[in-house]
Amino acid sequence: MPNYRFRCQAGCEFDALYAMADVPRETQCRSCDGTATRLVTAPHLSGAGSSAYGLIDRAAQSAHEPQVVTGLPSASQGPPKRQPVTYNPLHAKLPRP
Repeated sequence: MPNYRFRCQAGCEFDALYAMADVPRETQCRSCDGTATRLVTAPHLSGAGSSAYGLIDRAAQSAHEPQVVTGLPSASQGPPKRQPVTYNPLHAKLPRP
């Protein structure tokens, strides 16, 4: 449900949840019982992109439907790739697998 902001004549502001079809232009103030009118505010849009939503969906799916391994990888893939060597002294403090 959308969140709507209201302000009364005394200056009290509050938020209220209404269905889009049922939102009133005026309602009773929760603080002073005066008449509060609906304000025009910016919509609350998400900053996450579609890649972030995809990651969230895949993580949720893997929690409920994990992939099952039925056997060892085939030998046709070749030898495992070597990890590049780093000489940065800060990398020496990182945990090793």
